[in-house]
Amino acid sequence: MTSEQSAPRAQHSEVSAAYLRQLDQERESAMRTSSHPGSSFAGAAETLHEQLEQLVAADAGEMVALMLDLAAHPEVAFEEHRSARAIADHLAAHGIEAQLGVHGLATAVRAEIRGAGADEEGAPTLAILSEYDALPGVGHGCGHNVIAVMGLGAFLALAALAESDPSAVPGRVVFLGTPAEEGHTGKEHMAREGAFEGLDAAIMAHPYGYDLADQTWLGRRTLTVEFHGHTAHASAQPYMGRNALDAANLMYQGVGLMRQQTPPTDRIHAVIREGGERASVIPDHARLDLYVRSQRPQTLRDLSQRVEDVARGAALMAGVGVSVRWDEHPPSLPVRTNEALTGRWVQAQRRRGRDPLPHGVVSPSLAASTDFGNVSYRVPGIHPVIRIAPSEVALHTREFADCAVSEEARAAAADGAYGLAATVLDVLHDPVLAAAVTEEFEAAGGAIDVPGFFD
Repeated sequence: MTSEQSAPRAQHSEVSAAYLRQLDQERESAMRTSSHPGSSFAGAAETLHEQLEQLVAADAGEMVALMLDLAAHPEVAFEEHRSARAIADHLAAHGIEAQLGVHGLATAVRAEIRGAGADEEGAPTLAILSEYDALPGVGHGCGHNVIAVMGLGAFLALAALAESDPSAVPGRVVFLGTPAEEGHTGKEHMAREGAFEGLDAAIMAHPYGYDLADQTWLGRRTLTVEFHGHTAHASAQPYMGRNALDAANLMYQGVGLMRQQTPPTDRIHAVIREGGERASVIPDHARLDLYVRSQRPQTLRDLSQRVEDVARGAALMAGVGVSVRWDEHPPSLPVRTNEALTGRWVQAQRRRGRDPLPHGVVSPSLAASTDFGNVSYRVPGIHPVIRIAPSEVALHTREFADCAVSEEARAAAADGAYGLAATVLDVLHDPVLAAAVTEEFEAAGGAIDVPGFFD
């Protein structure tokens, strides 16, 4: 590569680093003037939290070993057979029966513990979720190996607490191992098979470059657009053809121009997958694949319609036909965070020496998507993030995969496991908190028809 070719890449890297430094400066300024209010609810007794911390610590070595093992054997979406079996085996080793291949997915895992009064009418039921799929090429570059052991460690600590004293866990706790989050929506597949029915709340946590109580997570849909024209000799009789590639180009440009008139957190990404085979032939077929993301379900639905309008407009301009196919895999909704639950997570993390930042301190432009959003519109939920990496290390990179086996990741696995278990325990023991969780969820609109939302 010549120096002329490498210069733009170096300049781009410097600009990107400068942008991230600016975001860090803004975050530090916001931190000086704001902090999360925590929680005013009583939660569980102090003695129970002490026992819970001891139980998490007792399993920490075992969980770190599993975390490293998952990282060493990454498996992509729907193919996490070894990972799911390892989790089921860990549950069995602790005397807990685990179901493998449940809710319609071969690599999904389910287990339950029942404390005092679990079978009584109205007894609370909460779920703790784990993920364990990896990315092609970069392994656990999103840190799902850490997610797996945070959820599992939390569940095992609560199981041990209930075994020693059933009254310490007054209700039912469900562990759900949820496959295929990366590029797919495994949780939606599971939801349609009843995985989240009968739950009062569902919680999980995700590794990141910050400790955040409430991260922005965008809803996401996928779209395939195909344009259908007519071939012709590109020199002798081009006027006899109708150029499908022209339509694809018009759509690509139209989406680019539309971005100025969308909210700052909306995202549209597109690639032209097909556009002809020979330059001497007017292409009669072209295909684009697109991702469409937005911060609210309603704005995602609106953005989807606008993108589809661009596709149809491009077809009209080029004089070709068009076919539009949405959501080969089910869409992801944004995450609707339950603040009553979030406050208890924050209290638990402060106990561990962390101080999760409130929403808005870190720029919402640093936003991705997760299928947990589909869960959060069915039952109350939280999806906070926990720091395992420097803020400048991006998700979905080999560098983040390295951080997912670091000492900081090992500490986060224990802190996250305690945080999830403590949040569940607080809800089980505090009926005022439990009522507030439900009331907040209903006030925000309650459960929605997720499969039918975009029809």
